[in-house]
Amino acid sequence: MLPDFRSLQVLVLVLLTLLQTSESRSWTQTGPRLQISHSELRNGSAVFWEDGVSGGFQVLLLDEDQGWLLVGGKDHVYLLRPDGVELKTRTIYWPAAREHVEHCRLAGKSLETECANFVRLLQPFNKTHIYVCGTGAFHPQCAYLQLGPNTEFLLSSVESGRGKCPFSPTEPFAARLAEGELYAGTSVDFMGANAAIFRTSVQGSSQHYIRTEAYDHNWLNEPEFVGSFSIPDTHSPDDDKVYFFFKERAVEAGQWDRRVYSRVARVCKNDVGGKRSLINRWSTFLKARLVCSVPGPSGVDTQFDELEDIFVLETKDPQNPTVYGVFSTSSSVFRGSAVCVYSMASIRAAFNGPFAHKEGPDYRWVEYKGRIPYPRPGTCPSETYDVLHKSTKDFPDDVISFMRQHQLMWEPVLPLGGRPVLTRVQQDDLLKKVVVDRVEAEDGAYDVLHLGTDDGKVVKAVSVMKDGLDWEEIILEEMSVFQSPTPILSMKLSTKRQHLYVSSNVGVVQLSLHRCDFYGSDCAECCLARDPYCSWDGQTCSRFFPSSKRRARRQDVKYGDPWSQCPITEDDSVEVKQIYGVEGNSTFLECWSRSGQAEVRWTLQQNQNTELPLTDDHRRLLLKRGLLLHRLDPTDAGVYSCSAHEQNYVQLQARYRLHVLPQHGLQTAWRLQPGLQPHRNSWANPLRSYKDLQMVDSLNVDQYCEQLWYREKRRQQKLRTLKLKQESKKARVRRNNPPERSEQEE
Repeated sequence: MLPDFRSLQVLVLVLLTLLQTSESRSWTQTGPRLQISHSELRNGSAVFWEDGVSGGFQVLLLDEDQGWLLVGGKDHVYLLRPDGVELKTRTIYWPAAREHVEHCRLAGKSLETECANFVRLLQPFNKTHIYVCGTGAFHPQCAYLQLGPNTEFLLSSVESGRGKCPFSPTEPFAARLAEGELYAGTSVDFMGANAAIFRTSVQGSSQHYIRTEAYDHNWLNEPEFVGSFSIPDTHSPDDDKVYFFFKERAVEAGQWDRRVYSRVARVCKNDVGGKRSLINRWSTFLKARLVCSVPGPSGVDTQFDELEDIFVLETKDPQNPTVYGVFSTSSSVFRGSAVCVYSMASIRAAFNGPFAHKEGPDYRWVEYKGRIPYPRPGTCPSETYDVLHKSTKDFPDDVISFMRQHQLMWEPVLPLGGRPVLTRVQQDDLLKKVVVDRVEAEDGAYDVLHLGTDDGKVVKAVSVMKDGLDWEEIILEEMSVFQSPTPILSMKLSTKRQHLYVSSNVGVVQLSLHRCDFYGSDCAECCLARDPYCSWDGQTCSRFFPSSKRRARRQDVKYGDPWSQCPITEDDSVEVKQIYGVEGNSTFLECWSRSGQAEVRWTLQQNQNTELPLTDDHRRLLLKRGLLLHRLDPTDAGVYSCSAHEQNYVQLQARYRLHVLPQHGLQTAWRLQPGLQPHRNSWANPLRSYKDLQMVDSLNVDQYCEQLWYREKRRQQKLRTLKLKQESKKARVRRNNPPERSEQEE
C-alpha cells in the first residue's frame, strides 16, 4: 500500500531537518585569514594580460623547460612568456571557415559567443609541435602548431576534429594525448546528444578509432566530462590505462530520478575492441562512483554529488599519484562545495571488487554474485602474463558478452579519511577549479590547494592533520583576481617559477604562490599565518626554503603558535590617543585586524581600576571596523584598549583615552576662544574638538550614527528571533520523531 501525499511530506520535512542538523554539527567553518582585493593585486605582485580582440580563454598549456605559456582563445592562439605574461606576445589567427560561421548562425546560434573557433584543446605532441583543436563554429577542427627555437609559430595540417573536440564552446570536455593517440570525452553531433569516450589516431599513429557504445545509458548517461589522465598500473606497459573523471545522470537512481553521480572510468591503452562483438567498441571500459560526503547523524550523509574539477598530484611513485576532486552539491536545501582526496589504491580496489547487476522483477541494481569469466572483465591483455590472450580480440565470447552488460562497479570510491578535507557551505560562490602544490615546510610536507571560484576569486587553503585525529581546514587567502565577477576557466601551476596562471573570459593573470609580506611585520604575525610557503627569517616574513640552514627561521604550520617560535615581549609601544567627545553625542573608535580569523576584543579601564571587557549593550556597538559609542555619558570616560585574539596569542592593536565633555559648557568654551579655527584631524585640544563636533552636527554625522545604531540592533534582533525559531523547530521534530523511528525511516 502506497503512503498518502501528506505522509510523504512529513517524511521529506524530517529528512531535510536531519540534513540541516548534520550541517550545523559537522561544519565549523572559518573565513579566510587574508582577503586581498583586486586593486591590491594590481598594485602588488600580480601581472595581468588581456586581449581586446579575443576572449574565452578556456585552456592553458605550460612548458616550464622551454619557457612558454600557450593560451587558447576565440579565433586565436597566444604564446606568452611565463616570467611576464604582460610582455609582447606572438599570436596566430585561426578563425572558423565562413561557410561554417554562416551555417552556425542560421541554426540559431549566437554569432558572438558561439559561431567562432573557440580553442578547447592544447596537448604536446612532441618537442616541437602542439596538437590544437577548436570548435570551428560547431564544425570542430584540429591542427599542428609548430614551436621553433627562434620565431617559428606556425599552424599546419588542419584536419577534422570530430570525436576529438566538442561542437559547442560551453560543453564540458576532457582529452589526453598519449603515445600518438587522443583519448577524448566529448560529443560528436551538433546537438551534443551523442557523447562518448573516444580514442582516435593522430598523425603517425597505428591504432584505429574506438569508442563507447552509442545511446546506451548503461555505458554513459548524459555525461559531463571533467578530466582525463594516463596513469600506469604496473611496471608493464601492457597495463597502462587512461582514467576519465566525469558526472552523469545516475542509472541506479531510477528512470524518473534526475540524480547526478560523479564517476571515474578507465580503459586499457591496448584495447582494440572485440572480434565478433563490441567491434570498434571498448572491451575494457569500467566505471565506478566517486563519493564525496560529510557523515551526519542517523546515517544521513550530506552528499556533494557533482564533480567540478579534478587534479592528479604526482608523487615519487608514478603509479600512485594523489587525486584531488572539487565537488558541488545538487541539493535544493543549501549551496556548498567540497574538496575530497582519493588514493589510486582505493580506485583500483573499486575496479577489482564486485560488479553491479540489474535483476529481479523491478530490475533493481544489486551486487553481481554469479560466475565471473576468465580473464577478469576489464583486465588489459598482456602477452607477458597470458599468452592465450595477447589482444582484446582474443578474449572469449563470454568475457565480451559480460562486458556489454556490466560496466558499473558495485563498490564506490571513498575519499581518504571518509570525508572532505575542505568544505564551503552557504557561501555566495562555488568552487570550480583546483590545482595542488606539495610544499616542504619545517614540520613536514603540506598540500596547498589553489581553488578557483565561479565569481573570479582564487582561494588558497591547506588541511592540517591535528594529533592524528582530525583534519583542520585553514583558509590562508582569498583573492579577488578579476575586477568583475567572472568564472575561473583554467589554472596552471609553475613550481619552477613559483607562479599560478589563472584564466577567464576576460584575460590571464600571473600570481605569485606566496605573498609573505602581506602577513605583517613581526614574527608572531608571520607564524600565525601558518602558510607553508612563508617563515620568519629574523627580520621579515619571507619565503621558506627547506635547504636553508639559517637558525633564525621560524615557522609552525601545524599549530601556528607564536609562543613556541618567537621572542614575545610586552608591547608598550602602542600610543594612547586622546579622544574628546561631547555628552549626548556619538563617537567611533577605530580598530580592526587584517586577519579575518582573529577576534577583536575591547576593554575599558577607569580610574586606574582593572580593565573590564566590553560587549554589545544599549549604548555600545561592536562593529567590524571598531567600537561605536552611542549617546555619550560622563561614565564612558576612560582608556579603551583593542586587542586581536588569534589561536592562543593576543596582540594589542590600539588604545584610546576618551574624555567626555559636558554639553552645557560647549557654548561657553567656544565664546572664550573665538579665534580658533577648525582642525578636522586634531583631537589634542578640547576647544578644537568642540568646533569639530559642531561641524559634525552640521553634517548630520550623529544622525547617521543613530540610523546605523538602530539598523544594526534590528538586524541582531532578527538573527536572535530566527535562531530561536530554528531551535524550537528542531526540538519539536525531535519530540515527534524518537531515534527508533528515525532509523526505520532512514
